[in-house]
Amino acid sequence: MSDEKNLKDGLDDMLGDAKEGAKKAADKASELAGEAKESMDELADDAKDAAKEFSDSAKEAFNSASGDNKKILAGVLAILFGWLGVHKFILGYQKEGIIMAAVGILGWFLCGIPTTIVAIVALIEGIMYLTKSDEEFYNTYQVGRKPWF
Repeated sequence: MSDEKNLKDGLDDMLGDAKEGAKKAADKASELAGEAKESMDELADDAKDAAKEFSDSAKEAFNSASGDNKKILAGVLAILFGWLGVHKFILGYQKEGIIMAAVGILGWFLCGIPTTIVAIVALIEGIMYLTKSDEEFYNTYQVGRKPWF
């Protein structure tokens, strides 16, 4: 019996040690999980901040570039294809674009003088577009909606 008692005591000690080891492991795992959660929360906050900054800078870049892009595009198209009024359509002036396109196309059939006049007007507008500052162009033609010269 003594052997059985020793065996039982040994098993109880081992079981106690195993329980204590499992509790320590569970506590350590819980501690590591808490640290991991804190790290992930910080990482998520950093990612949100970075995404917000990127979004703000992208919006700012797009807003500042959109006026520049329309300026250059409208200016170049006015110089190259102004007799068709393409630059007017780029700036959102449909009525003026239709007028220039109609006069430009009809001018081909009427000895070319109307087409030449429209082309000269477009050339002047193209040069004006390209020589204005981005802000001045944007305020005059995109915000102020000035359709001619």
